[in-house]
Amino acid sequence: MKILFLTTAFNGMAHRAWIELDRLNHQARVQIATSPEAMEAAVDEFDPELIIAPFLKTKIPERIWKNRATLIVHPGIRGDRGSSSLDWAILNGEKEWGVTILQAAEKMDAGDIWAWRTFPMRPASKACLYRHEVTQAAMEALLEAVAHFQEPGFRPQPLDYSNPAIRGRWNRRARPDDFRFSWLDDTESILHKIRAADSEPGAPMELFGKKYSCFGGRRESRLQGAPGAVLAQRDKAICIATADGAVWLTHLREDAEAGIKLPATLALGETADAIPTVALPPFLPADGDTFREIRYEEEGQAGFLHFDFYNGAMDADQCRRLQAALQEAKRRPVKVIAMMGGCDIWSNGIHLNVIEHAENPADESWANILAIDNLILEIIQSPDHYIIAALQGNAGAGGVPMALAADKVLARNGVVLNPHTRTMGLYGSEYWTYLLPRRIGLEKAQQFTEQCLPWGTAVAKEIGLIDDCFGETAEAFFGQVKQTAGEIAALPYFDKLLLAKRFQRRKDEAFKPLDAYRQEELERMQRNFYEDDEGYHHKRYCFVHKIHEASRGQLVEEKDWYSSRRRIYRRRKWEGVEYGGAWSVSDQGVNPTTGHSNPDSKQQPPNKP
Repeated sequence: MKILFLTTAFNGMAHRAWIELDRLNHQARVQIATSPEAMEAAVDEFDPELIIAPFLKTKIPERIWKNRATLIVHPGIRGDRGSSSLDWAILNGEKEWGVTILQAAEKMDAGDIWAWRTFPMRPASKACLYRHEVTQAAMEALLEAVAHFQEPGFRPQPLDYSNPAIRGRWNRRARPDDFRFSWLDDTESILHKIRAADSEPGAPMELFGKKYSCFGGRRESRLQGAPGAVLAQRDKAICIATADGAVWLTHLREDAEAGIKLPATLALGETADAIPTVALPPFLPADGDTFREIRYEEEGQAGFLHFDFYNGAMDADQCRRLQAALQEAKRRPVKVIAMMGGCDIWSNGIHLNVIEHAENPADESWANILAIDNLILEIIQSPDHYIIAALQGNAGAGGVPMALAADKVLARNGVVLNPHTRTMGLYGSEYWTYLLPRRIGLEKAQQFTEQCLPWGTAVAKEIGLIDDCFGETAEAFFGQVKQTAGEIAALPYFDKLLLAKRFQRRKDEAFKPLDAYRQEELERMQRNFYEDDEGYHHKRYCFVHKIHEASRGQLVEEKDWYSSRRRIYRRRKWEGVEYGGAWSVSDQGVNPTTGHSNPDSKQQPPNKP
């Protein structure tokens, strides 16, 4: 079918919905809902059989929903109405919540019901629940609704509040004061409010005479003090005492004009200098509940390196600390190291908010890209260990090549991959010109980076981007990763596996050194950062400040992704890499036959440390 998405943003939910429908051979097109006129024009031009709104904050024009079948993905149980459904579910302590697919109507969320799913709630942030339980339930219900739409004679259920099974009710839009707490409250009550407001709008609080919204709450069971006292800092997070314990806050946003979400100590500025540091290295066991971004555990001859960075963004310091942790893991008596990321997100590459906050964003961008390049080089250059990238959550931008640097790439079912940076005005580094073609071939790599497609795990496995996908939850996935890592470590021919790995690395290096890939990429990135040749600074500003930027919308609107996708994976077998292939990279200053720099490429890589 021809399906049109009307969405406020092409976010993770919309990505997953597009992937699932594309997998079923539906021709889905995306329209960013910037105005009623834009939505109406898109409908008139595309003439869809079905309209779906996977993530919509604005009303659909009456002319559309009265004349076209229009389905809304609503993150609430049947009968729930309003724009803050998940917020209220957490605030009200609901034990079970769900997703409903309903037909657009005059009254918000009051249309006929096409499908629904429910799930048990757990103590997690709103964003985490949305990425996991809500998205999974939404996909199951949406696919059922689309199947119903294709059934002759199917009739959706009218919303009937007299039905005792309809538990939901109308709720007003949540306000910042709904998430307000006092440090005299108990720890669980405070965390409850912070979770409900994370990742937006944040829970309001005051600190050192200024007003902030806070995010990333974690329980601390050992540090104590007078309620409201700032007890410690660790990895740019701060710890504040409550009535019965303490809470870590990873991020703050000052309630000021153009305030942005930042690691807590960066948001506090010089005030944070007086806060004592209480370190907790990744390799020390934690005594009770606490916060740390990087931790390591070991089971038999396999090590598991967890790095849980908020929203998957990695600043220069985080990259350096993760590299140091990987170096230390290599000194442990293990054969296999699984890089686990966080249970929510694997990695989304460089930290745009920290860069935006920097005194010199170009310099901070440069430092960040060098740090993540060094980290990825550390992964590639692991001759004595077998490295697994285990993606429990989504990966985007530089986080994808970071995963591809491993020897084996595993992903949880439902994870979405976005292996491109063009929408941010960046060419990309992270050794992607080596790692992506190594996996899927030169032609597909070019199409990947130019078409900016989201990729699901099923197709990613089919074309060889990842090796396997399994597990419906992060817990189930981690359990199977542990089993896989142990089996690899116990292989009787493990030493030969490493010998083959070293041989391939020497072969690749003889053809074209890793440093050549890096310098060519950094040459392009230097122009992006310091000459702004692709509008990176404006696009980053719009992204960080959540301003709709027209050119980003144009990258997804009116694109024939249906055909583009099939040009990439129409071959139903893994495509071997032929480095001497015909991929035209003359605009990159690289000869496609030899892999060496073209003599007419005058721009030298930046002379930076």
